[in-house]
Amino acid sequence: MGMLLLQQDWLVFPFFFFFLSIYLIGYFIIFRNRNPKIRTEFSSCLISLFHGTPAAILGAIALFSDANRGFAASNTPFQKTVLDYSIAYFVTDLLHYVVFIPGDVLFIAHHLATLFVIVTCRYVVSHGAFSVVVLLVLAEVTSACQNTWTLAGACRLENRFAARVYDALSPPFYVVYTVVRGFVGPYFVFRMVQFYASGLASGLVPTWVWVSWAVVVFSAIGVSILWVYSRWVELIGERTATKLEQKVR
Repeated sequence: MGMLLLQQDWLVFPFFFFFLSIYLIGYFIIFRNRNPKIRTEFSSCLISLFHGTPAAILGAIALFSDANRGFAASNTPFQKTVLDYSIAYFVTDLLHYVVFIPGDVLFIAHHLATLFVIVTCRYVVSHGAFSVVVLLVLAEVTSACQNTWTLAGACRLENRFAARVYDALSPPFYVVYTVVRGFVGPYFVFRMVQFYASGLASGLVPTWVWVSWAVVVFSAIGVSILWVYSRWVELIGERTATKLEQKVR
């Protein structure tokens, strides 16, 4: 019965209503007393918490449970379910940006590009989920930490405890994020491109598909590296200024 459920192509719809319900609960109940900007940002973080770590764990299980895993392997029912779960999340969060932050073109483009990769893998070629799910796991493995960091950062000016959490979490979060997005991710994408360019997946994953995947993922990695670099510069600048103030005193 469980496997039959996993083989259904309509799971993306209940997953979507699941994330939409969580967003609305956050917006209208949990964060209703916050100012409008924080209210929407926290609601987005809330659905991200329900997506990131579960998707990373389920994705890892889906990968290791596939005895035939590989860049050219066909998508398993479990892998399809993980992809549907992520499609539902990104559609929900995309609606959040379109409705509340339409000027954030970078994040809207990121979500559209990510959806393109996942949807083509899930519904167009039905192969390559190994590649996409590994990338999904790498992207979401820092999700819980990043959302906690984001929430603490948003409250740090008005809440001393949030400020302490933000300050304590920033260095280790930046280190892990740098390792995953700056080294592990690029290495895996290089191996993926190397495999597909060799022609070993010819007839299974069309050239236009894997090339577009590579372009999207390398672009996302580049943006991530620039983002974490700016965070490091900001952190080092703040710590240096604090030390200079202490010396002056």
